[in-house]
Amino acid sequence: MIHRPYLSTMKPSIRQSAPILLSFFLLSLSSCIPTKMYDDLKIKKKNCDQENDMLKASNLSLETRNKELTARVADLDAEVNKLIQDSTATGVQFRELKEQHRSLMASIDLYKKGNGNDEATKQLIRDLQKTQENLQKREDEVKEKERLLTVRRDSIMALGGQLKSRDARLAELERMLNAKDSVVKALKNSVSKALIGFADQGLTVEQKNGKVYVLLEERLLFSTGSIVVDPKGVNALKELSKVLEKNPDINIQIEGHTDNVPMKGAGEIKDNWDLSVMRATSVVKIITSNSKVNPTRLTAAGRSEYAPIDKGTSAEAKRKNRRIEVILTPKLDEIFKVLDSN
Repeated sequence: MIHRPYLSTMKPSIRQSAPILLSFFLLSLSSCIPTKMYDDLKIKKKNCDQENDMLKASNLSLETRNKELTARVADLDAEVNKLIQDSTATGVQFRELKEQHRSLMASIDLYKKGNGNDEATKQLIRDLQKTQENLQKREDEVKEKERLLTVRRDSIMALGGQLKSRDARLAELERMLNAKDSVVKALKNSVSKALIGFADQGLTVEQKNGKVYVLLEERLLFSTGSIVVDPKGVNALKELSKVLEKNPDINIQIEGHTDNVPMKGAGEIKDNWDLSVMRATSVVKIITSNSKVNPTRLTAAGRSEYAPIDKGTSAEAKRKNRRIEVILTPKLDEIFKVLDSN
């Protein structure tokens, strides 16, 4: 009877998008896999796809919106400068008209003291009325441009605030991504140090795609066709578990891989799908039985022969492909919170 593996949600990085680990394998599942396990893994794959797409889209949206806001602020700055120039010119004209108005009033006063009914006085009065009309028009224009200037300045201040806020969020996102990279690097060093004694027994540790990959060859863990972990493999997994206990914010994906030689079993292991899934489950049980690692952090998956390291047909290629991969991924909860806030 196959025990149901513990599953947990994997969340991929934004700046270094990790390949979706379950993509091709889910498409290749057949009726040989228990229906419940197939459905669970299919849901996991869908969630990973959605989260990865959300990270990419949100990051692109933030950068695009920042560019738009910056361009808008530049446009408003130019518009404000133009309004200032127009307002200044209108103000000069307004002052000139006021001077003309004052001069005309003085002239009218002089004519009134003489003969206020002559044609010259009447013409001055008409000129004065026209000047007053122009003066009022210019005054209205000055007030309208001052109003527009105030509106534009307020818009710039509002957009500047939005831009500053988005810059702060991008900076926070950048800081989190850098922190995540530092965590991955430190984790890789810790795992490598803890497992250095198994380096010549078919165990390698590498960092890529924002994750740490611990590769354990079949010869370190299992006898041919077996799902029982050998004692030396148990020791390696115990050492790995000590590191995982100290890093509670790391999700753990256990993947079983086989070669492409068909396996025909009469017992509970009927083919390579069964073998890969059950080996992954065996490793999960070793980790949970020998440590305080929270089972909710663990996901067991089998990929059969469909994710080979070496696509060759030689015995050496097949040996490389028979393996367990322990994939360690930092949780991205805080990064998602920053993205959601936008």
